[in-house]
Amino acid sequence: MQVAIERVREVAGRRACALGFGGRDAALLVDHFVDAELRGASTHGLERLRWIAGFDGLDPTARCRVVERGDGIARYDAAGALGYLALADAIDRELADPPPGARVVVVSRCFPTGRLGYFAERAAAAGLVCLICASSTARLGHPRGGPAVLGTNPFCLALPDGDPPVVVDVSMGRTTYGEVLTAAAGGARLAAGTAARADGSPEADPGEVIGDRAAILPFGGDQAYKGFALAAVVELLCGSLGGVDGHSAVVLLARPQAEAGQRLRDLLDGRRMPGDASAARRAAALELGHLELPADLWEWIDQT
Repeated sequence: MQVAIERVREVAGRRACALGFGGRDAALLVDHFVDAELRGASTHGLERLRWIAGFDGLDPTARCRVVERGDGIARYDAAGALGYLALADAIDRELADPPPGARVVVVSRCFPTGRLGYFAERAAAAGLVCLICASSTARLGHPRGGPAVLGTNPFCLALPDGDPPVVVDVSMGRTTYGEVLTAAAGGARLAAGTAARADGSPEADPGEVIGDRAAILPFGGDQAYKGFALAAVVELLCGSLGGVDGHSAVVLLARPQAEAGQRLRDLLDGRRMPGDASAARRAAALELGHLELPADLWEWIDQT
């Protein structure tokens, strides 16, 4: 069903407040989810508000805390706060006192983080290069089979230069877990090459992935070991810096020394850059002024 964007923001904001989130936190969550919807990434969109409503032990009042802060590194602990809010708090704190050169920011026990581009764009808007990666629940299996051992583990790079600014945001699975959930809800099958059982045989039933009896495969087809390696890089980096007790996010903030984004855009001579399609979908949705939402989701949001 079609719902005006401002109406979505208003009603979803009330729903988030009804879950116990303060006004600023509710607004940030809704902005994050609406931004994902605008970009066509509905698996990271408003359905996630209903998802977090079912979290055991959800503490909407929990706040991210500073553990250590120096010239080259800053460490935070999400301390029970939702990863969306913990990561935003840490980045906003760093942007209020940005590094003279570069700083690594680590947020431990940080989950879920959602679409990383949302956070990286905040730093790019402040004139900084921002690289973010985050570990997540084990959903990704080895290309040769076995159980899920890694998250789909996204990373994102945003640069302040270029027109529009460059935002590259990727995860390492052949599909996302959100798309698996969507397929299951709609009674659909997974595309060939998306998932495999522990013995390496293909699996098309999304319920088998949800039930941990099959794993999402890394992207890359017959080169899937490269996608697996990239997921391992994120897992190892986040685990080494943020600890293996829960998931972590690692952020690099740095002052740019050249306009690398615009240079690549010029070299592409009008061809699409990574992130351009997402930005175009957002602009088109804003021009239309409404979102297409599942009727049952809107009914749940509009309960307050």
